[in-house]
Amino acid sequence: MAFTGFGQLPIFKRYYLADIPGMAWTADYYLTHYIHYLGAIVILALFTYVTVDYMIMGRKDYRLTRSAWIRIALLGGLLVTGIFRVLKNLPDISFSPDLTLFFDVSHLGFVMVFALTALTLKILKAKWTAAR
Repeated sequence: MAFTGFGQLPIFKRYYLADIPGMAWTADYYLTHYIHYLGAIVILALFTYVTVDYMIMGRKDYRLTRSAWIRIALLGGLLVTGIFRVLKNLPDISFSPDLTLFFDVSHLGFVMVFALTALTLKILKAKWTAAR
């Protein structure tokens, strides 16, 4: 997701990554755009599945840890800003340039904070759930 997300900037042709054999597809903005959307759909489906599974099956036996709530909040921020970025691409919806910039920078900020948080929590071996 981060790779195709950075492809939306678009930086791969500008910095000659697309010139590497087998990487020419990265210069195609619309291809990276659709791959990013497909990845978002998969993440939303997994997030929904895990949420429903936890609500139905896991709440009795497990509780979410503080690190889980932090990750959920960051994923929620990514979700909200991502939805507004999708909306701004629709032909009948327009936002002011300042609001568009806000959503773009917020989305990128959530990605960076989420990545650093996920790496930190992985190093610390923080769990998503704990036994009740």
